[in-house]
Amino acid sequence: MKSITIFLAIFFTATGFAQTKKNVFFDQSTLITKFHTIDELEDLKKGELVKLYIERANEIITVLPYIALTNEADVSLSDIGIKENSDNLKLLKKHHETTTEAFESTGNLITEFIPYADTEKIVWSILYYEEMIKKIRIGVNGNF
Repeated sequence: MKSITIFLAIFFTATGFAQTKKNVFFDQSTLITKFHTIDELEDLKKGELVKLYIERANEIITVLPYIALTNEADVSLSDIGIKENSDNLKLLKKHHETTTEAFESTGNLITEFIPYADTEKIVWSILYYEEMIKKIRIGVNGNF
C-alpha cells in the first residue's frame, strides 16, 4: 500500500507541475480523458477504482475555482482579458503551487481511507464525480 501511495504522490505531483505554465489557469493534462459506465467500474479492482477516484477529485479541485472565468484547458490570462503583469503571474503561480500541494494531500488521504469504503460506494462516487465534471465542462452558459 505504501508503494501505491508513493507512486500516486509522484504521479499527481508531476501532473500538478504540468499545469504550471505561467499564464494558463490549467492545462489539458489535468483533465480526465474517459468517462465510465457502471458496468465498466464494477469490473475494476478496488485499487483501480481508487486511482480513478483520485483523478476525478483532482480535476474538480483544479477547474472549479476558475468556473466563472473558463472551463476550458489552456486558457491564458490574456485570453480572457486579464493583464499578465508580475502580480497576476505570481498569484497564479502561487495558486498552482497550492493546488499541487492539495493534489498530494488529497491523493494521500484518498489512498489511505477510500479503500475502507464499500466498492459499490466507490463506484457510485466515481459516477457522481464524473457527472459533476460533465456539468463543469458544459460551463455556466450550458444546458444544466
